[in-house]
Amino acid sequence: MSYHHRAWFFMALLATLTSHANAQWINYPVPGIPRLADGKVNLAAPAPKTPEGKPDLSGVWAGQPDYFRDLAKDLKPEDVEMLPSAKTLQEQREKNDHRDDPLAKCLPPGVPRIDTSNNGEALHPFKIVQTPLLVVLLYETSANSIFRQVFLDGRPLPRDPQPAWLGYSVGRWDGNSLVVETAGFNGRAWLDTFKGHPQTGAAKVTERFTRRDFGHMDLDITIDDPKAYAKPWRVKLPLNLLPDTELIETVCENEKDREHTRL
Repeated sequence: MSYHHRAWFFMALLATLTSHANAQWINYPVPGIPRLADGKVNLAAPAPKTPEGKPDLSGVWAGQPDYFRDLAKDLKPEDVEMLPSAKTLQEQREKNDHRDDPLAKCLPPGVPRIDTSNNGEALHPFKIVQTPLLVVLLYETSANSIFRQVFLDGRPLPRDPQPAWLGYSVGRWDGNSLVVETAGFNGRAWLDTFKGHPQTGAAKVTERFTRRDFGHMDLDITIDDPKAYAKPWRVKLPLNLLPDTELIETVCENEKDREHTRL
């Protein structure tokens, strides 16, 4: 895709969005977090712990736009071995300049694209709310306000779920890492934007969240989708804390600019 076409694609996406630019609580100094002598947040401070002694992942986090564009950007071609049908679909999406991207129609980005969601260079962060038995992820995305629930109460993944954009998630602690397993997808979401890697209803996504220090977290993702890929593949990407801020309301009104989504 040429730079010209990419620019028009993201202009079309941005044209569908209505958000409150002067949101509340931006640059509001939150009490109880580590700070340097000049008042800035000490992002290199040790990672916090919960009263139960588990790593506290709470906060507003942002991914990297490069992975939103191409989740496999750090991998070799042989690391992401697509089945013929999936390869054909992926190449068609690139050739068609992403005309059928669900995100351009105000539909959810899917998992794990939602962890890196952005429009052009405008990141859409997400917020982790952590309790002992449930972790909630709140997303500021161009698909309107959506959320995920990660159950830590020992329940298994549902055997025959109603297919969903974001699937169903259960989690467990492995040392200092929160391991989240998600399945039950509807098969309509894309894994990334410029490449359009497909996802089927047979996919299982495993995310491992490891908070390295106060301001940085590693996200290790494994894609296991036997109907699209010959073998599981794995990516690692960084997440950065956005301190002293909050999510803002983002509303997608695609129907007003539908003609702009086909380039």
